[in-house]
Amino acid sequence: MVFEKGLRGIPLSVELWLHYINFFITEFSSDNNSKDRIKKLYERALSATGLEFRSDKLWDSYIAWENMNGNLKAVTGIYERLIRTPTQLYSHHWDNYKRHINSHHPKEFLDIDTFLKLRSEILNKSSNYHIDDEDEVGLDEALQVGDSMELDAPPGMLATMGDEKEVKKVRVKYIESRETIFKQNEAEVSKRWTFEENIRRPYFHVKPLERGQLKNWREYLDEEISQGNHTRIVILFERCMIACALYEDFWMKYAKYLEQHSLDGVRSVYQRACDIHLPKKPYIHLAWAAFEERQDNYPLARKILMNIENNVPGLAMVCMRRISLERRSKNHEAAEDLFQSYLEKAVSNKTKTFFSIKYARYLQKVIGDTERARKVLNDALQMDNANEKVFLQLLDVEYQSQPIVEDRVMETFSRLLKSDVSLDFKVKVSQRRMEFLEDFGTCIQKISEAYDEHQKLVKEANVKKKRPDKEIIVEEPPDKKVKIDVCGPVSIPPAPIDHNMPPLPPVGPPPPDPHYGYAPWPSAAYGAPMQPNAYPGYPYPAYPSSYNYYGY
Repeated sequence: MVFEKGLRGIPLSVELWLHYINFFITEFSSDNNSKDRIKKLYERALSATGLEFRSDKLWDSYIAWENMNGNLKAVTGIYERLIRTPTQLYSHHWDNYKRHINSHHPKEFLDIDTFLKLRSEILNKSSNYHIDDEDEVGLDEALQVGDSMELDAPPGMLATMGDEKEVKKVRVKYIESRETIFKQNEAEVSKRWTFEENIRRPYFHVKPLERGQLKNWREYLDEEISQGNHTRIVILFERCMIACALYEDFWMKYAKYLEQHSLDGVRSVYQRACDIHLPKKPYIHLAWAAFEERQDNYPLARKILMNIENNVPGLAMVCMRRISLERRSKNHEAAEDLFQSYLEKAVSNKTKTFFSIKYARYLQKVIGDTERARKVLNDALQMDNANEKVFLQLLDVEYQSQPIVEDRVMETFSRLLKSDVSLDFKVKVSQRRMEFLEDFGTCIQKISEAYDEHQKLVKEANVKKKRPDKEIIVEEPPDKKVKIDVCGPVSIPPAPIDHNMPPLPPVGPPPPDPHYGYAPWPSAAYGAPMQPNAYPGYPYPAYPSSYNYYGY
């Protein structure tokens, strides 16, 4: 029971399979059906780990056991599978296979049909030899071939046959027929040899892997996937997940590959990654939740997101994914409850501002309740009257209302310009106010007043940015600074001032025309004007560049 449990956990462990088999042989070899049970155990081991590049010990153990039982045909069958399998000791196995063929009579290690077919080919070729073929001259006499009836006799039943020469020909013919298979397998081994040699740590360890090791695994997986052998790809992924169990991009690569073959396999990969190895990694949980949502398994998707939120609280992307899941499932009541819960639990003004903006957008765009959206933003401004993002979102709410109420928009502009935001931001907002009045204003007097206020803000910004003419300080290199003696003061003569130096030119745009007109606003000096719908997005955490699979 312990062995079975261990093999379910690590089915790719060749050593554990060999320990289990040796234990089984020792304890149950005296049973009546022990050979069948041991053979089934060997076959289970080969199906689980026979394609592993370093599984040579298991193959050799199986061959040795069949040889001990005297089952040469079974040994031949194992070798037939082995010479088609890329392993580290492929050449060693080929040499042993040829030694096995040359050490026994063909009828002992070949089935009757294969032996008769090879023998017939040899005899037919010998009966049609040419005079100049020295190797075939006298073959009939050597084999003492009789009539045609004699060719179909079972092996070993001919009355007169040159058995030694015939056996040699059959062996050579059989080995030649397998030479092509060996060459193909050798080519497959050569494709993988460099990758296998670069695997320095095939076992699991908590220490991080070197970049070269990670790069080697990625390239090896890509190469194996390009070959298209699903079984070998899965085996290599499982090997990779032993050494790279703490790297979520490999788990996500594995799950993405399995989506084309087995949905249950994908779920198993995600479960192993999230529940065992990576309980606090958010991206793999988000990918799993997205997968379950694509399968319309909303309860499990909710559970996955709740688990990662409990393990790593305070992740904005997890919170928003939970809200988005409820919105996509048309469960708007649950989505609003989540928004309100996150607003209450917010530990900082920045977090509360983020959820307030998101909540306001949700209420206006999805629910269609502009009044509640406006209230959420006003509550946020009462807490933080200098938050530019909230002001911009409030302006966006007023812009998007149908129809636009000029007084509400102007009230928002006025409130913003009287707040504690930066002067540069006020200049940009003031220009946006003029654009709004040009597009939607109904009173020319308001436009003139807004223009005058804008010019005052521009002038104030220019004065603030202008440097004093006579206070230019040039920083000296550290090695040229005067060293101060701690024992007494040092008298440093003042630098002479050149009173004939011309003043610096004024900074900023020329003064505005005193008469009101539609001259271009000085937007070039303060950056391009903001578009009505422009809103700086909240900076989500950047996803790792090493993998581009987010779950959608």
